Parts: sequence; C-alpha cells; structure tokens
Amino acid sequence: MTRKPSLIKLRQLQDEIELCRACPRLTKYREQVARVKRRAFRDETYWGRPVPGFGDPAAALAIVGLAPAAHGANRTGRMFTGDRSGDFLFAALYRCGLASQPISRSRADGLTLRGAYITAPCRCAPPGNKPLPIELRRCSHFLSRELALLPGIKVFLALGAIGFRAVIEQLARQGERFPSPRPAFGHGVEIQLDRGRLLLASYHVSQQNTQTGKLTPAMFDGVLGQAQRWIAARP
Repeated sequence: MTRKPSLIKLRQLQDEIELCRACPRLTKYREQVARVKRRAFRDETYWGRPVPGFGDPAAALAIVGLAPAAHGANRTGRMFTGDRSGDFLFAALYRCGLASQPISRSRADGLTLRGAYITAPCRCAPPGNKPLPIELRRCSHFLSRELALLPGIKVFLALGAIGFRAVIEQLARQGERFPSPRPAFGHGVEIQLDRGRLLLASYHVSQQNTQTGKLTPAMFDGVLGQAQRWIAARP
C-alpha cells in the first residue's frame, strides 16, 4: 500500500526542517550545546539540529509550544522529549488518553500520540529560551506548511504567549479574521475560529511555571478538557 501524499509531504517537510541553517545565532548555539553537553548527558550524542514536529497526522489537536530546550529536544531530537517540561506535558496527555505513556526520554522510547500533534514556531534551541523576532519570522514558513498538512485540526492549543501569537499570525495569513487589536494572551483564553475550529491558550509547561505553581496539573488538565470537549462536539 502506498503512503498518502500528505504523509509523504509531512515527512519531506520534517527532513527539510532538520537541515535548516537559516539563523546563524541559533545554528551556532544549538551546535555549541551539542558539543559541550551537560555533564549528566556527557556520554550521549546530542541531536544538535532543528527539531520537527511529531505526532498523529490525523490529529484534531495541535499543541504549539515555543522552541526546543537546549538539553531536552536539542539533545533527543523530539519536541518536549527528555526534560521536565516534557515530563509535565506527556503525563497530562497520558491522563487524557492522547499519549501512549506518561514519560518520554528518547525518540526511540515507544511513545506515540493519538489525536494530537506537537510543534513549535521556533525549531532550534535559542539562548535563554528567547528566539529573536527575526528568527521567528525566518522559521514561520515551517509552521505554516506543517499546519497545512494537518487538515483534521479542530483545536490549536498554544503554550505561552509566543506560541499564541504565532498561531494567530498563521491563521490570519490563511484568511482568519481577528478583531483589532488582536486578542491578548491569557491562560484559558478561548477564541472561536471559522470552520468550527478553536484557539486555546495555556501558560507554557516550563519549569518556571510548573515549579512555582503558576501552572498546576489540574489547570492544564482543565485546558485539555476544554479541547477534548470541543473536538467531541464536532466529529
């Protein structure tokens, strides 16, 4: 059986993302981190390249984060894999039936997503977890093309303000109309879109938020519940 054209194009896009060197600052930083390493991972071979999205190509939920963590996805090569942010995220996805296991340590650990796809507006680990505006602009076409290859998306869940703005910008380019000024980010913000879709916002699952109690498991479960109820009502 031949693979569907959209799956082939998604794989081709992922390959293209992995080869990108458009941002000199990010390229230098991600490769430096991969050479120097963190002591706890000194025996591992770091990915050290841009990180593509991953998940279910038939997903109804798109989770849009910020960027790979220097010693997380920049090490493992898969979004949110191998760091504390991922521990929080995958545990929540597992609780609501969207992930096959609650912990992810490597690309080869067997984790799969069901009905969800994880991506980000910046594909390289940025210094201080802060990509520059020009770097986000250079990377934006990857997110645009990736979302176009996921036609089943009914809910966009943006983690943090940068992911929230990135989704709005991409949808606006596709013809979605937003009020002026555009909606402001806030945890739990819900924006109904055309074609029965929804944009949800959540605080990012970073340690800065989860270890201080700004974002709790119950809070994040609540947002995922909003997403699942919306999807269930629009089969």
